[in-house]
Amino acid sequence: MRLGTGIGWRPEIADAVEGLPGIDWVEAVAENLCADHLPDSLVRLRERGVTVVPHGVSLGLGGAGRPDPGRLAGLAARATLLGAPLVTEHIAFVRAGGPRTASPDLEAGHLLPVARTWDALDVLCENVRIAQDSLPVPLALENIAALISWPDEELTEGQFLAELVERTGVGLLIDVANLHTNHVNRGEDPAAALDELPVEAIAYVHVAGGVEKDGVWHDTHAHPVTRPVLDVLAELRSRVDPPGVLLERDDDFPPAGELARELDAIRSTPAAAGAVPLTGRARPARVPEPSSRPDGARGRTAVAQTALLSHLVAGTPAPDGFDPGRLRVQSRALAAKRAGVVAKVAPELPEILGDGYRKEFLAYARNRPMSAGYRRDALGFAEHLLVTDRPADAAARRRLTRWWQERAAPRPPRRGTRLVRAARTALLGR
Repeated sequence: MRLGTGIGWRPEIADAVEGLPGIDWVEAVAENLCADHLPDSLVRLRERGVTVVPHGVSLGLGGAGRPDPGRLAGLAARATLLGAPLVTEHIAFVRAGGPRTASPDLEAGHLLPVARTWDALDVLCENVRIAQDSLPVPLALENIAALISWPDEELTEGQFLAELVERTGVGLLIDVANLHTNHVNRGEDPAAALDELPVEAIAYVHVAGGVEKDGVWHDTHAHPVTRPVLDVLAELRSRVDPPGVLLERDDDFPPAGELARELDAIRSTPAAAGAVPLTGRARPARVPEPSSRPDGARGRTAVAQTALLSHLVAGTPAPDGFDPGRLRVQSRALAAKRAGVVAKVAPELPEILGDGYRKEFLAYARNRPMSAGYRRDALGFAEHLLVTDRPADAAARRRLTRWWQERAAPRPPRRGTRLVRAARTALLGR
């Protein structure tokens, strides 16, 4: 299946996307679409013959739990509504905790890396098979960017992905920006990863921008695509002609002309000079699968992921073996993203709080992990401010009270609410 050159469709740039020349297909975040009707912009694009691929971000197929049937049904419904030829998701975990670990449910609000271990691979493969059985079209999975590395990993990224494809037949969505990110942050050679991949399984490719701060590369999707990322694309093209290449942009959207120039740069990126295509060349030896592994891969994965996520979002002790500095960077990045997304889903909150919004939210989030999505997080934040008699400005507090009442309850929370919840929190060990 040939897709051609595409761009990530986002509501903020819908008009620009419709007007860009040479767009063969678009990708839309599945969770941002209704399951029973499409935005007018996507309807018009489909009428023009533009393919639309739903891209999921919340399944958490790399998590210890089995995929949620409701989330799978929602992704399947969107694929059917769009007439999509495939759907895509990520090799990541996004939540942890719960009954398997006798701990509270935790949401990362972000894609976090799975350990490249045989245990994690067993869990991922079973989850992928469950997803494949529930979807009406083929599934392809994306490699993610990471700020942190798991200790005692047993496989390289290329080996891990090759084993995943071997066992499940799933397609790959290779993000060359993420390969560059992992090169900067984890010292991994993109060319070596590409050499180990089953490139024939690539469904399409992502290209995106980022920025380096203090020696750490942040995969922001809010900055221009850099030359090193295009160089990784050239490396990939020296090995295979990918069916599709797509430009991702999620924030700080530039004018349409700048998007068009980035698309032109992607189209014109040639295969790396001097690189030898994999065709006709011996593939790296497959890492042998251990003949027997103890049962309980899900349990061990659950404990490990819960310990990591609890540290990142709730300040519990750091698990052994991780780089403490990178954990701090990741924790701050998760909190900053959480504040930013809450500001988008509830724009009235930063409007009411003004310049104090970010400081107040980060203080609130420090020991209050998200457990039920961003909209509930916004309500929880507002409730926290009200039970602590903030903001200090009476007019702002009245506005916040009205906002909360319209969305949560006819009466604002009082100090008694805070005491009850504090007691309940203590009983639950949170």
